[in-house]
Amino acid sequence: MDTTTTIYKPHIHEHPLSYSARFITDGSYSHRCIGCQTTDNMYGVYFCNKFGCSIWLHKECTEAPLEINHPSHPQHPLMLNNYDDSSDQCVLCRGYLPPLRYTCFTCKITVDIACGMKPWPQVIEHPLCHSHPLIVKGNEVSASCGVCKESNYGLFYLCIECNVYFHVECVRFSQEVNHPCHSNHPLKLIAFDALTDDAEKTCILCANYPRNVCYHCFICDFTSCLRCTRRPPPLVVEDMKTHQHQLLRISKRISYACDVCGLKRDTQYYHGSYICHQCDFVVHGMCIGLPRVISINRHDHRISFTYHIGPDYSKCGVCHRSISQHHGAYSCFVCPNYAVHSRCAIERDVWDGVELEGIPYVTEDVTPYKVVSDGLISHVSHVEHPLKLHKGNILYGWIRCEACRDPVGFDSVFVCEKCCFLLHQKCANLPMKKKFIVDTELYKLEVDKLRVASYCSECATLSDGFKYSSHDENRKVDVRCFSLSEPFVHAGHSHLLYFRKAYYRRSICDACMKMSNSRFTLDCEDCRFNLCFFCATLPLRTWHRTDEHPLILCCDKKAGGQSWCDICERQLNPMLWFYTCSSCEVAIHAECVIGDFSRINPGSTIEFGGPELGWRNKIFEAVPNNQSTRPLCTKCRSRCKFSIFLKEKNKAKNGYICSRSCLLSYLG
Repeated sequence: MDTTTTIYKPHIHEHPLSYSARFITDGSYSHRCIGCQTTDNMYGVYFCNKFGCSIWLHKECTEAPLEINHPSHPQHPLMLNNYDDSSDQCVLCRGYLPPLRYTCFTCKITVDIACGMKPWPQVIEHPLCHSHPLIVKGNEVSASCGVCKESNYGLFYLCIECNVYFHVECVRFSQEVNHPCHSNHPLKLIAFDALTDDAEKTCILCANYPRNVCYHCFICDFTSCLRCTRRPPPLVVEDMKTHQHQLLRISKRISYACDVCGLKRDTQYYHGSYICHQCDFVVHGMCIGLPRVISINRHDHRISFTYHIGPDYSKCGVCHRSISQHHGAYSCFVCPNYAVHSRCAIERDVWDGVELEGIPYVTEDVTPYKVVSDGLISHVSHVEHPLKLHKGNILYGWIRCEACRDPVGFDSVFVCEKCCFLLHQKCANLPMKKKFIVDTELYKLEVDKLRVASYCSECATLSDGFKYSSHDENRKVDVRCFSLSEPFVHAGHSHLLYFRKAYYRRSICDACMKMSNSRFTLDCEDCRFNLCFFCATLPLRTWHRTDEHPLILCCDKKAGGQSWCDICERQLNPMLWFYTCSSCEVAIHAECVIGDFSRINPGSTIEFGGPELGWRNKIFEAVPNNQSTRPLCTKCRSRCKFSIFLKEKNKAKNGYICSRSCLLSYLG
């Protein structure tokens, strides 16, 4: 089949659908066919190439006729339509209707696409699965299916003589089958527990463990699950995107290096293997039909698939393991030494699912400012007045950057000379749109002039500074977390750090010894050092009202002997990061310097509400802790030690909150 086929069927989906020879056989709910809602194996699929759709359809569901004459309703034809209402039921099998269905709009009768395409007979005189006739039934029963041994649901068949029930999908299974992927001998249906200890326990075709029963050849030790028996993989694949010749399936388990992904593993893990004898080309089933040009969140440019990347590439840009020049990979034409493993590039949290071959590259201006003159800009966050660049270490008291909320005074800044508005030079250059390195979406820079604080989706810190928000605005990421890149270099560790899923190794941060709030952490591949997003974004130098000198973050040194924090007067744990002043010889907990609300500018507000509060909103205001007598926290009844705390508005008496834990406890 021509793999460039694109069709437009508005009754199925609003966007054009493209064909791909890819194998979708993991059986996961996220990879189900959106037409029939089943997770059956898909060998060759139609998909939507628009970002955010992420839909897959069986070839037969996509090519289903628009109109059919159904034996259950001979009065009128049934029309194919797409209506996502799972509360309706199919009039034949009484199962919940998937979006793709056949309907008689005159009589208001609807059947699902499976019952519409392949009507189930009311009586089966000679079924394959049983020795007696079967009649169709449709009520829920507690008995299990006579073939797969799982519970019955929806439409099923009943043997009245034996009182045995069968799923409609299982009536086509016989006690012995001739499997197209194992033509040497017939396969026998047996209970999974009946397999001997040395027998093959996983399905040769999909590598999953069969449930309850399976088909097995005792001579060749060949096992197939019911899913792969019902919908076996094709024996021949023609896909010009993968190879110029026909590919023939090898059903025997062998170990080899795939010419597309380069991985040397048994074929069972990658859904079998296909070979071109003419070229000695071998490929995993799941590596068929990979996209040629894509964009990933770990790189700024498009990357393209090539079968031989050459000797100039050493490590994968995603997993950072070695990459072979003799097998397929994705490389960047702009960056001479950047390449990514084929399997790493198409991971769901790396690639956005859009194939870019044939789509022209459009350059978009994402600069957040306009140059007025030399050293003078007009920034989108402060269009009222121009901002002037001040280079060098200039002290501005305790003023904080409007974007990241860190104190200024250590780096070059842009300053409004008419009002108290400052931006670090690096913060002024933050692009208006950018992909997040741990997400596939394109995020947009939000400049909140109303000064309303909100939580960062990654480090869970409250901030009223600039944020990047996802397309649906469900995720808002603080600019400090969003600006993290890899390889990440930190003064507190001698090796390079890379992003890893929080459950990948361990999610306890070595800097604060707390569980990470983020989906990802920064991980060292050499010594298992782990850093959470909050600690990774701690300023290396900062100011605090208790000291006239800058405080330095101490990461690689340990406090000698017993030391006490100069703010809370509690003992320091030498294994944790802390701040120190070399001039005054003081040491301070990092949490005492930063606090839970230091990312909120005094005067900003944060609002909480919802069913847990009886839908009564509580509004808090950030207040500086600059009084001679520190106020008492409403919850913990201790003196507020941090530089910023919250005060509940419209409350006559004490409504002070000193920390995030006290805030959560107060909100109940």
